Amino acid sequence: MKTAVASSVLDEMWLKYKSTHSLDIRNRILMHYLGIVKCIAIKMNSVYKNKADLEDIINEGVLVLMDCIEKFDPDRGVKFETFASIRIKGSIIDYIRNQDWIPRSLRKKVKDIEDAFNMIQSEKGRAATDEEVAKMLNMSTTELNRAVGEANAFFLLSYEELLLNNTSINHESLKVDSTEWQLQDDELKKMIELSIDQLNENERTVISLYYYEELKLKDIASVLDLTQSRISQIHAKALMKMKSFLKHYVED
Repeated sequence: MKTAVASSVLDEMWLKYKSTHSLDIRNRILMHYLGIVKCIAIKMNSVYKNKADLEDIINEGVLVLMDCIEKFDPDRGVKFETFASIRIKGSIIDYIRNQDWIPRSLRKKVKDIEDAFNMIQSEKGRAATDEEVAKMLNMSTTELNRAVGEANAFFLLSYEELLLNNTSINHESLKVDSTEWQLQDDELKKMIELSIDQLNENERTVISLYYYEELKLKDIASVLDLTQSRISQIHAKALMKMKSFLKHYVED
């Protein structure tokens, strides 16, 4: 639980810790920011559900948080919350990746579907339809939706990874307090908004409820009066389309 600490007191704690490396001060800073770990772990539940326990994920996040406190430089012009959140998300993604939890057959099918979406996006200059992708892969739209739904966690992981890899605070070549950093992140946010604009109404609704209202997929299913498996399909396809759009932006 986050311990309330006044901003001025927190600033003073950071200064003292950087000069003394006091274990007591480090622990007080750690307690203040523990809420970040739990919040991220809960929000990313769809990524690791049935693959890791919440407690394991939180423990992993706390270790990263401790490392962030050690490495954080208050003079670099970025909030600690931003610095730590990016690295905690990255650690969760790495943790799940290392579990190798996706069957090889599903992994191949997912790659084929993503490749088809990307190819049609490049050719048409717009998001691919289910019918176009299914035709290219010689499968029915029902088979396509089933495969996409089964791999929802994979698409979520893949999308989060794309965002993290292209967040300028991760680029050692850029100073986090530079104008270039701000411009690059502002541009990425604009591209994310544009990627959402090219989704259909159902997809936009699901993305909005998931990312902005922070509802779980089962709660979204209840709100929209659809099955959770159907919401997983819509969510996964939306992420795939957004990733395809952003991938073209990143490569350009």
